Amino acid sequence: MIGKIINFGMKISNHYFVSLPKFRNELNKFKQLSGDNIIIEPYPILNDMASTTPFDRDYMYHPSWAARKIAQINPEIHVDIGSTLILPAILSAFIPTEFYDYRPADIKLSNLKSGQADLMNLHFKNNSIKSLSCLSTIEHIGLGRYGDPLNANGDKKAMSELSRVLAKGGDLLIAVPVGTPRVIFNAHRIYSYDQIIDNFKDLELVEYSLIKTSGTDGILVNPKNKNPNISSYDCGCFWFKKK
Repeated sequence: MIGKIINFGMKISNHYFVSLPKFRNELNKFKQLSGDNIIIEPYPILNDMASTTPFDRDYMYHPSWAARKIAQINPEIHVDIGSTLILPAILSAFIPTEFYDYRPADIKLSNLKSGQADLMNLHFKNNSIKSLSCLSTIEHIGLGRYGDPLNANGDKKAMSELSRVLAKGGDLLIAVPVGTPRVIFNAHRIYSYDQIIDNFKDLELVEYSLIKTSGTDGILVNPKNKNPNISSYDCGCFWFKKK
C-alpha cells in the first residue's frame, strides 16, 4: 500500500463534487510522490484555485486606510473601539494601542491592552483621547446583534460619545456603510454622507474616502460622488479632528 489514508467522515457541500475527480487524481499522485512513511489525511478544499487572490474589499481596504492615517498622525498611544481585531493587533507592533469592545477580546500581545467598553456609555473622561478609531462598528449599535440592548438611537448615542471623549486637537477615524439610508435589521445601518457629517457637526472633517464594495478601484480619496445611491452599499471612511 502506498501511503496511509485517514478517513474522518467530512461533510462536503454539493458543489464540491464537481471538482472531486481532480482531487482524487491529485491525491493519488501525491501518494505516489510521498512514499510509504507519511500519513495523509484527505481534506478537500476545492474553491481556492483562482487566477487572482480573492479578498473582501471592505475589510481589506478600510483597516488599511486607518493604518495609513494613524501612521501619518503618529500618536503616542492609539485607542480603538470595536474595529476588526487585526487593526489594533498590527498597530500594537509599532504604537502602544488600547482596544475595547462590547464583547472584550482575550488577546495577548505586547503593546496591546484589551478591555470592555459600551459605545452608548463610554467610561472615558471628556476630551481625554487624542487618537481614536471606530471602524465598521457604529452602524451596529442598538440592533442587538452582539447582545447589546435594543436602542433605535444607539448609533447616534455612540457618535455623541466618540465626540465627547475625543481630546481637543485629537483625531477620530470612523468607517460606516454609505448609500441609501436605511436599517438592515439586525445586521447594520446604512448612512448618507450628510448624516455622518451632521452627527459629528462639532468636529472638523479632515478627509473623506470611499471604498466601493464592487469594482476594481482602491481607496477613493475625496470622491466627487459622496452619496452613492445604490441598492447595496459602499464603505465611507471619515477622518475628523476636534477643534
